[in-house]
Amino acid sequence: MKNVFKVSLLAATVAITVGCNQTGAVEVDFDNENQKTAYAIGSSLSQYVENTLTKQAEYGVELDKEVILQGFSDAIREKGHLTQEEVLTTLKAYDTKMQEVAQKMQIEKAEKAAAESKKYLEDNAKLDGVTVTDSGLQYSVITKASGPKPKATDTVTVHYVGTLTDGTVFDSSVERGSPATFPLDRVIPGWTEGVQLMSVGEKYKFVIPSDLAYGDQGAGEKIPAGATLVFEVELLEIAAAE
Repeated sequence: MKNVFKVSLLAATVAITVGCNQTGAVEVDFDNENQKTAYAIGSSLSQYVENTLTKQAEYGVELDKEVILQGFSDAIREKGHLTQEEVLTTLKAYDTKMQEVAQKMQIEKAEKAAAESKKYLEDNAKLDGVTVTDSGLQYSVITKASGPKPKATDTVTVHYVGTLTDGTVFDSSVERGSPATFPLDRVIPGWTEGVQLMSVGEKYKFVIPSDLAYGDQGAGEKIPAGATLVFEVELLEIAAAE
């Protein structure tokens, strides 16, 4: 974890775009452009710190803003009560603490997700029309058709909607209005196995355990670690590998 109070001009500039267009802001006339720039730097720094504190509050750690303001004011006037060595030591210890808190919360979140996924898979497997393969992939047929089925080396075109087990949509070619085309052996294992069961024109529902999806790593911000994924997939076209 980066030091929580390492502030660069780039970070400040980014914060300006986030925080300066505040509603109800009081207009101030500046004597010159340097005054306006100085004020903008102060404003952006405050927004950067505010965003940092908000993130830390999510981990149950809260710092007193007034004390932060006092430390900033004292240090910029060269009246600080801590030496530079004490500042660095304190922040290093704080970073270590935040890493430990974040890691603990991630473990707890992963354990909760694993328990919820296990129950979801157990319940779904009991539903009428659901088949469970040897790998643990679960599927049911929504629309039936007949015809050739793709091989793992083929390229397929599909429409799909992907959700988490709570129904949250994380990806949808249907919403984008554009089907997806890809080599079947270059996607998650649950897709590679499942789509090979389909004929053109068929629509399946797949429930994919995390070990056949993105595992303990997850994928970006939308797919958490250990997530079981639910897909509705319609196979539109099969193209043999070139």
